[in-house]
This record gives sequence, structure tokens and C-alpha cells, in this order.
Amino acid sequence: MTQGKVFAAALLMTAAGLYAATGGQSALAAGAKAIGAFKDWSAYFFAEKNGRVCYMHSRPNKSGGSYTKRGDAYVQVTHRVGSKTRDEVSVTAGYPYKKGSEVAMIIDGRKFSLFTDDDTAWGGDASVDAALVTAMKAGATMVVQGTSARGTLTSDTYSLAGFTAAHKAIDKACDVK
Repeated sequence: MTQGKVFAAALLMTAAGLYAATGGQSALAAGAKAIGAFKDWSAYFFAEKNGRVCYMHSRPNKSGGSYTKRGDAYVQVTHRVGSKTRDEVSVTAGYPYKKGSEVAMIIDGRKFSLFTDDDTAWGGDASVDAALVTAMKAGATMVVQGTSARGTLTSDTYSLAGFTAAHKAIDKACDVK
């Protein structure tokens, strides 16, 4: 796992903890400031030693699966100025994924495969992330399907309404062109 992916995993764990601590209001990293809400997506930024980090996230509108307990699920897109990383896509499931499993992200019928690590799924590299973001900008609905460590299949449906506006906002906040 790259240093950026490790940082993103730590950011997501922090965000998930803050999300739970705030009663589910938002997936905020410590010290994050809101850029804005854009229909079903929210955008934030915070400063770190190497530069600004800007991210956007959304929660599923509908979740399915035969589970008894599950934490918060969300999709996030992150820019990191200091590491020159942009459009890093991640999915937090609210449970640990089955070891070695893949997550299917289906955007208006187009299927992408993401690798998993604990409770997070990733695109894998910059070209996959770029393709995911392009599809999300053009899409209306996204379905994320994964399998928990206990073997439970889940399916989360996300609206992509507001995705493009939120993405433009994090581009502007992190001066990404």
C-alpha cells in the first residue's frame, strides 16, 4: 500500500470516528472546514504540513444486505496538494471486507473493480481513479457491492447528484487544474 493510501486510510478512520461522534452529521477529519454541500455530496478541506487536503463524500441513499450490525458507509474522493495526489477514490463499508475480496462499483451500468484493505476499498492507481471520477461526473446512480469478513454481501446505492459541483469545489479549494 502506498504512503498516500495509508494516509487516506488513516483519514477515513478519523473521519468515521468523528462521524460517529457527531451523531452521523459528517465525515470530517480533525480541523476540517466545510467548503459546501452540493445536493447529495459534501466538500471539505484541511491543512496539513505538506499542504492542503480537499475531499468530498457521500452516504448511500439505500443499503441492502442481511447484516445485523454495520457502521457508517460512504464514498470519498480526495486531493492531496503535498503529495500531488488527485481524485483518489475510496469506499468505506462500515465493516471489514472479506480478506482478498474485491468491491464492485457500478456507475450507470459500467462496472469497476476495487481492491480492499480492512474496511476500505480503493481504485488501485491514478488511472482507475480518473476513470471512476469521469464516470461519476457523467453518471446518475452508483451501486457499491462488497462482501464482509463474515461473508455477508452488501449493496449500497448512491446518488451522484451534486458530484460534479462538489468536485469543482475541491478542485478550486486545492487549486487543482
